[in-house]
Amino acid sequence: MSTVHPHPLSPSYRAVTVKERYAILAAFLLLLSPLHSQSLPTIYPLGPDDQIMVKALDADEVTTAQPVRIDSRGNISLPLVGRTTDQLAAAIEQNLKRYLQSPDVSVYLIETHSQPISVLGYVTTPGVYQLQGHKTLYEVISMCGGIRQDAGYQIKLTRRIEWGRIPLPDAQDDPTGQFSIASVSIKGVMDATNPAENIEVRPNDVISVPKGEIVYVIGAVHKPGGFVIGEQKTISGLEVLSLAEGLDHFANSKKTKIMRLVANSNTRAEIPVDLKMMLDGKLPDVHLQAGDILYVPLSGRKAAAARGVEAALGLSTAVGSALVYRY
Repeated sequence: MSTVHPHPLSPSYRAVTVKERYAILAAFLLLLSPLHSQSLPTIYPLGPDDQIMVKALDADEVTTAQPVRIDSRGNISLPLVGRTTDQLAAAIEQNLKRYLQSPDVSVYLIETHSQPISVLGYVTTPGVYQLQGHKTLYEVISMCGGIRQDAGYQIKLTRRIEWGRIPLPDAQDDPTGQFSIASVSIKGVMDATNPAENIEVRPNDVISVPKGEIVYVIGAVHKPGGFVIGEQKTISGLEVLSLAEGLDHFANSKKTKIMRLVANSNTRAEIPVDLKMMLDGKLPDVHLQAGDILYVPLSGRKAAAARGVEAALGLSTAVGSALVYRY
């Protein structure tokens, strides 16, 4: 039986022959079985196009001098897809124990490309992002700059079945059986009013924020424009008027009308509305649907009277200026 002698340069290294040194490299290259787990990974799992570096104390044959890119099959010289950096380091150490008393291996993740998620629609910066660890839905939306003002009231998610079905009550499989589909409330996630909907995002998830359903206010109001309908899918006339910051001084509130698209047509039906009676509580409020336009016309009489006052004020100012000049 041979005796193991310490290496003169390292107390942990055995005196090995050149042949044994090549065996160390072979041990590194022969890790051919990827690690499989029934549970989801708890640390970033390596995948195609990621870049890593391996450093092994007293084993230069294993140490990589430059970042190494994992190929599309999940290999450099051994399958890596599904392993975490810690799992890979532990596997290399286990194989090196035949040659080193206390192998010390570290795997460093240099660049990640294998865990993309797609964020589409009405967020500030839509695009493809890399997870790089655990991220919740709220964190991903924050990465994209947040929800736009004209976004709808739901976030839609699509997930590959291989990552498990989306853990939400309304999750369903698509017709192909390859994807799990669900939706959550934007308010529930962003305001933390429903923490159960703030689920963890998985690689290759598609997160879509659709455009909001909008009603429009034009005419004699302080803030004309479009306003997103909430989860209730309708909004009342007085609510819209409040969002538009009220009627202009020259508004003809008795002649207001709702312009509503006729089904399967490009024309609009006109629905008369007496806002004055509604504001006085003498008529019930009306409800607007997505795409409706609330039009508040100007009162010709009020506008003419106002123009007369403006003209009078202008003349008075001009006369006053002339008098001052002459004096």
